[in-house]
Amino acid sequence: MTQRRRIDLNCDLGEAVTTDQLEVEARLMTLVTSVNIACGVHAGDVTLMRHTVRMALRHRLAVGAHPGLPDRESQGRREQTLSPSFVEELIHSQVGGLMSISQAEGARLSHVKPHGALYNMAARDRVIADAISTALARLDHRLILIGLAGSALIAAGSAQGLRVAAEGFADRGYQADGSLVPRGQQGAIIHDEATVVARARSLVTADRIAAIDGSMLHCHIHTLCLHGDTPDAVPLAQALRVMFDEAGISVTRVDHVA
Repeated sequence: MTQRRRIDLNCDLGEAVTTDQLEVEARLMTLVTSVNIACGVHAGDVTLMRHTVRMALRHRLAVGAHPGLPDRESQGRREQTLSPSFVEELIHSQVGGLMSISQAEGARLSHVKPHGALYNMAARDRVIADAISTALARLDHRLILIGLAGSALIAAGSAQGLRVAAEGFADRGYQADGSLVPRGQQGAIIHDEATVVARARSLVTADRIAAIDGSMLHCHIHTLCLHGDTPDAVPLAQALRVMFDEAGISVTRVDHVA
């Protein structure tokens, strides 16, 4: 009997600033399996962190940290010059803070996924990737590190002895080298639902996705990202779940697939 393919569907949450955004986050929690919670630096605050952890627990989701750069004006998406020691402290303080909140709410932090510019810099810069991995190992060696498939962050986490989860994106454009097309450039964000669903199916069932130049990338992933701030994120999540069900793909938490 053929074994069903398993995938985690993760979402970056705890970033809401309006009632409508809070409602979208609540609806997404009924559709995803893991959440990455903003740690109060690029977005969120202690109250929202605690609320999001409680909601995730209610839906039995894997609870993870989503640490970012200290730049709320650009929502942590502007690259900065970073020293390894600064990155270590940035990760240690943010993840440690959410870890304490999670423990107080009766949850164990399962994973960490850097946000925005920090994620993209760590994907290509092994020094930054090593600093992130070192900070996580200091905090809790059981933490799963989520990073772009094939990136320096995945390599650094593995070298540190951490469990790693390779991540893919169906709604983002890929460059021929496997990196993401930078936001703001043409082709960076894919909005058409049918296209996103088809790309997700190819990633999960065939380990393949088309780059922006038309070439095909081999990309084995453990987890697929759904952006909570994408317009129509809820209908897209629903469409992805229908596709997974029709394709015989089991959707489960990141700590069950990594």
